[in-house]
Amino acid sequence: MKEDDCYQLGEVIKTHGLKGEVSIRLDVDYPEEYKELESVFLKQEGKLVPFFIDTFHIQASNALVKFEDIDSIDQARELVKCSLFLPLSYLPELSEGGYYFHDLVGCLVKDEDNEIGIVKSIYDLSGNQLLEVTSKEGKEVLIPMSEEVMLKVDVEAKAIHVSLPDGLLDL
Repeated sequence: MKEDDCYQLGEVIKTHGLKGEVSIRLDVDYPEEYKELESVFLKQEGKLVPFFIDTFHIQASNALVKFEDIDSIDQARELVKCSLFLPLSYLPELSEGGYYFHDLVGCLVKDEDNEIGIVKSIYDLSGNQLLEVTSKEGKEVLIPMSEEVMLKVDVEAKAIHVSLPDGLLDL
């Protein structure tokens, strides 16, 4: 499995107890949708490695997880800071007009008159979400992902239509 065919579910943040359990920070909107997982991929040394799940208990935006064949705190300690991934096919269906952040990467951002640039990545900072856009000139621009700014997102056409506040591109 390649990382491009997956999305990041979360990250192992610490060990829990002495029998190999780990605490995972889930980076998803609805953690309870993942309580029936049977396996995940952990990124170890740059490669995605499959791990089968014995138990998975949701606790707010975290989960306590016991993986098969991880039976000691020493084995669990090796997993701390590993990112967890799932295939894109595991993503829940979206409502009409919905999109995932990874769908926006590579989209052309344009306003009424100009092509502004291509979305390089998304920043999700304490509820403030920003598009990182690289202009044709190579300039980096951060654009707020608000309803007032993002007028239309067309994932199929890889285009985002925006109405930018005056002066934003001059920063």
